[in-house]
Parts: sequence; C-alpha cells; structure tokens
Amino acid sequence: MNILITSASRKVSLIRAFQQASAHEGGGKVIAVDASPLSPALYLADEHYLVPPSHEPEFLPVMLRLCEQLNIKLLIPTRDEELPFFAEHKQRFAQIGCLVMVPDPPTVRICQNKRLFIEFCHKRGFATPKSYDAESLPVDIEFPLFIKPQRGKGGRHALRVDSKEELELALKRVPDPVIQEFIEAPEYTIDLFADFSGKVISVVPRERIRIVGGESFIGKTSKNPALIQEAVRLATELKLIGHNTIQCFLDDNKVKFIEVNPRFGGAAHLGFAAGAPTPLFLVKLLKGEKLEPRIGEFRDNYIMLRYTEDLFLDAGELTSRRFS
Repeated sequence: MNILITSASRKVSLIRAFQQASAHEGGGKVIAVDASPLSPALYLADEHYLVPPSHEPEFLPVMLRLCEQLNIKLLIPTRDEELPFFAEHKQRFAQIGCLVMVPDPPTVRICQNKRLFIEFCHKRGFATPKSYDAESLPVDIEFPLFIKPQRGKGGRHALRVDSKEELELALKRVPDPVIQEFIEAPEYTIDLFADFSGKVISVVPRERIRIVGGESFIGKTSKNPALIQEAVRLATELKLIGHNTIQCFLDDNKVKFIEVNPRFGGAAHLGFAAGAPTPLFLVKLLKGEKLEPRIGEFRDNYIMLRYTEDLFLDAGELTSRRFS
C-alpha cells in the first residue's frame, strides 16, 4: 500500500501521519516528491524524488511512470495549483491502480474561485459574508470591509479596509477583488473527511485562535452542532471526497462559509490527534474496509500549539534524485 505525497514542501506532520497509518495497517512506503531539493519533508519520507513542476508538460508522464513503477496505490495532492491537474487526469491514474484524493473538476473549479463558491452557496441555501462587486458598491456602504482576490491562498492580498480612501487603494492592488463585510466573530476551520463515494465519515471543527501566513498555529476543537451539521450538508452538496479544509465564521450561531480547500490543510493534525485520523481512514479504504460515520466522535476543547523544527544537512546531502 505505497502512498505518494506530492509537493511535500514543509508537510512533515502529514508524512509522519501517513507513516503511522501505514505501519498500523501492515506496512507500505510513504513516498514524497517535490520540484525543490530544499523541501524538508522529502528527507523524512521513506523514499523521495524530485519531479518537474506541475505546469510543465513532462509532469504527467513522469508522475504516471512513477506511480506505476513504485506501485503507488494512493496519491495525495497537497498544493492548490496542482488540484485542477489531478482532477482532470485522475482517471489516467485509476487505470494503473492509483487512487487520487481529489474531487471531480467541477468541484475543484468551484472551490478555487471565490465568486463561484459564493454563487454556489447562495443557490444552495448556505450563508456567506455579505458580498459586493466593485462596480456596484452601495454609496452608503458600511466600513470596515474585507477584500481578497477571486483566486488566492494563504491570505495573500487579503486585507481589511476602514474607509473609502483605503478601499480605492485596495481595489488597485488586489487582483479580481471580492469585497465582503468584515465579520467580528470567531473563525473556524473544519476538517471534513468523506469516503470515495462522498459519504461523510468525520467532521472536526477547530477555532483558529492564532494565524500565521494564512495557517492556524494555535487552534482548539469545538463540537458545535451548527458547524458540524452545515459542514456535512455543504460537503454533500459540493460532492467532496477525502480530506477537506472548510473555512467559515460562526456569527451569532450562524455559519457563514468563506471557502473550501479540497486537500489537507497545514493544521490538519489537530483533527488527527483529537480522534479523527484521516490518513488512517484512507489506508483502511484502500484495503477495502467500509467505514461507518463517526461524526462528532472526537475530543472537544483540545488545543494545538504548533511550533517549528529544524533539519540540518550538509550541502552535499541535498537530494538530486530525479525520477524520469
């Protein structure tokens, strides 16, 4: 049951979680790939290789050969930019016996375009922060507002504006801006796992207490029923599979969705530690086991305090192991 994690970068916790899951279920290698030899997670995997960036033409044939030759049964994309690629080509990987943890292209398209996601939510009866177009802003619009690009990640180009002057400057700086009300309410990430048929197995909301570079570094799990119920409903309507990272506000007990990333998030291991080890769920599914829903079966008020670790190598130890 060899597993491949792409764009390994700094995702050491994810590598270790899959290693633990594989060991628990009888073994198998966790193999990591990246385009850069300066990616620390490569050196913690059981095997690692350098591959071309996902936008280059040779990426597909290299990845297909790698999966076939190394007997990869599960491929985990971890970078937003490569999700459309793997969604488009996942049937090619299925033909060689490799499942790819990515939903179908229409779902990825909605998740990666904030306007499309807002439209989807409104059509299906989900709440979002009140949103505006730059061309049709009300004259008496209330500040503060929040502006972010239609496509983007990690909070890049996202900012609060407190006046018309700041708004005018922001509209010049932010590409394809989405303008929303600024919500003073707790923000949550919900780690939701669904099997490959779309049946939701686990849901772990966690409050984002401290955020650095768009990632949660201090978080706390929450068994809030509204968060759990709305996340299940959203996942079902959106046809999510695998591990997903759902972001929202809880504003006066009303869930207002911000976005969905159909992949593992940087702080997903809080959910693993709290009782929803989704890498283990994936390995069990690979073995043909049927998983029953365990929604709400996790440790409540469990706090995560993330910190960095250092890996030291001589320059000559940097990998040059390219798969071709």
